Amino acid sequence: MGIPGGTFTMEHSPKLAALVLTVAALSTGACAVPLDPEAPAEATDDAAPQAVQSHNALTSNALTSNALTAEALTSKALTSNALTAEALSDNPLTAEALRDPAARAVLRYIASCALPAGERLTIALDGGELTFHGELGLAPRWGQEGGSCDGACRTWVSGCVLARVNYLGEKVRISLRGDRAELRAGKVERAEYPTREATYYGDIFAERPRYHACLPPGTSAIPRVCGPSLETCAIEVAGSCDSLCDAPSVDGSFPNCRGKIRGRSGELAVEKTPHLGSVTVFLR
Repeated sequence: MGIPGGTFTMEHSPKLAALVLTVAALSTGACAVPLDPEAPAEATDDAAPQAVQSHNALTSNALTSNALTAEALTSKALTSNALTAEALSDNPLTAEALRDPAARAVLRYIASCALPAGERLTIALDGGELTFHGELGLAPRWGQEGGSCDGACRTWVSGCVLARVNYLGEKVRISLRGDRAELRAGKVERAEYPTREATYYGDIFAERPRYHACLPPGTSAIPRVCGPSLETCAIEVAGSCDSLCDAPSVDGSFPNCRGKIRGRSGELAVEKTPHLGSVTVFLR
């Protein structure tokens, strides 16, 4: 399976290495997507069902410290209810969390990963309105009345959000691919984006959030995401995708990747359960 693609612009942040990551994303599909976050997406890919656009304002600091996913009670309130304006507004925990700019930034990416293109959340807050647009549609049922975000939803939305982190602070195009119809890459896209960068996966909603990545054969760094050093990266690089994931799919993406967790003795061990929502990024 694979994914569409897109274009995004990175914004530079003056914070230290682990905190200056700027998220940028695009779903590729043989066409460039508009940079205007309010502009509608156009389906012009040769194979993908839709082309999508993405926003470029999420920093690693927002990802790791925001009230929506950093606080266990609020995170549970978010995933156990529908991703709708009514549910978010009616729940005191999520409503209060959205007063945090970092939480709003994270929700923008969560919504763009979970909801299909053309759908959006418009939430009234403190006399104004917040609008969050859908793009990829990896968890569409979450956005329906009575919906919630189960394990499959959490893993795919997490992989999608983590794959869009960027350290460089510059305009970059990427191709996102994974074992989902929504992440299908056509021949044109695969030819335009031949360089496999890394695979991203985890659970940003867990009580102890997991931000994982693994490297493809022959790769020892992820400058787009981590900058010059993996040691200061906000995402934990668990090792080689060859040893942590199933064999790569036809489009080159690695499915079912595993992270590493620290045991009681302090040593790292490979997780037994794989992350279905493993998203591989390809570069030009």
